[in-house]
Amino acid sequence: MPGVQSGLRRVAVDTRPLRVPAYRRLLLGQGVSFIGFQLTSVAVSAQVYDITGSSLWVGLLGPANLIPLVVFGLWGGAVADAVDRRRLLLWGSLVAWTATLALLVHAWTDMRNVYLVLAIVAVQSTGFAITSPVRGAIIPRLVPAERVAAANTLNFLVSSVGTVLGPLLAGIVLAKHGYTMAYLIDVLLFGAGFYAAARLPRLRPLGEISRPGLRSVVDGLRYIAGQPIVMMSFVVDIIAMAFAMPRALYPQIAAERFGGSAIAFGWLSASLAIGAVVAGLLSGWVGRVRRQGMALTVVIALWGLTVAGAAFAQPLWLIVALLAVGGAIDLVSAVWRQTILQTYAPDEMRGRMQGVFMVVVAGGPRIGDLRAGATASAFGLVPAWAGGGLLCAVIVVATGLAVPAFRRYDAVAERLKR
Repeated sequence: MPGVQSGLRRVAVDTRPLRVPAYRRLLLGQGVSFIGFQLTSVAVSAQVYDITGSSLWVGLLGPANLIPLVVFGLWGGAVADAVDRRRLLLWGSLVAWTATLALLVHAWTDMRNVYLVLAIVAVQSTGFAITSPVRGAIIPRLVPAERVAAANTLNFLVSSVGTVLGPLLAGIVLAKHGYTMAYLIDVLLFGAGFYAAARLPRLRPLGEISRPGLRSVVDGLRYIAGQPIVMMSFVVDIIAMAFAMPRALYPQIAAERFGGSAIAFGWLSASLAIGAVVAGLLSGWVGRVRRQGMALTVVIALWGLTVAGAAFAQPLWLIVALLAVGGAIDLVSAVWRQTILQTYAPDEMRGRMQGVFMVVVAGGPRIGDLRAGATASAFGLVPAWAGGGLLCAVIVVATGLAVPAFRRYDAVAERLKR
């Protein structure tokens, strides 16, 4: 019926950015390679827990990722504003691929050296820190401004599909073939992302070019500090991830409640992304929300409450379902935050803004990993998990409502002004 079809079009994901061939190749290549990246992420967590038997060591994967993300994410964003973004994407991808090869060799030789694993993860994080802000800065150059929100939604949707398939594949591969096969699959899947980057057009910087370095990074941070809306888009995400991200506790809950089942661990690792995929497929309404600052405050509070509820659930299906709701909320939040940055900042600042965005998006969960692992070691699994979610909800509401510019931000009015 026409009414039903019209309603479905309003809520279904907007696929119009796929009409741009370069964006379509980039999206599909990223999607395939991201399955391997997530497979490796799950395998590394399981391997570290297998070597040490400690959630604290799993939590230490957080700072091993975070330090390179901060240093090279900020630097990579500054470089992305000064050089051909296609070339930088290729070089960063090679760094990440080399690290995955090193994980493969470590597992194949059965070294079981947790310090070496942490060092390799830091190198892999360096490659990710370079490539992630470049991809974000590229999108507004490939698609029209009015399609940026839809393109971001597709990006997060494809990444979420990878975050579902990667952990579920990891559960099967680790149960049947072990860590070596997991890393080998990642090495092979990586080729799709590299091919897509190689096929991009040349993307030289527009506007005023700042020489990459400390001064350029400081200029970007100064810009953020002077823009309350941009600043708050980072702050609310840090609150969400640092306090409520439970993933460092997945190996422990799989061991304590589900007998160490690799399949259960895979489902737990995929749960957030399952919800994000569903939300992405029904995301046609997301770009039409105008009061995005207030909306972000509300959805992040709901994220914290949902994560807290999952800590008390006992059946695996219920934990997965609650975390999936949290993942759906997180996707909506991520789209709004990314779109604010890409449309609010000028092109000559986009690389640096995406560098900071990547540091926050990827670094926040690493801080959350460390917090979760440390508090679980000190107070137990449920207090660490549920307490973080409840604190997230309280703090984000108090913070979001305290900044009038963020609370009143109107995305449509802002776009018309510019």
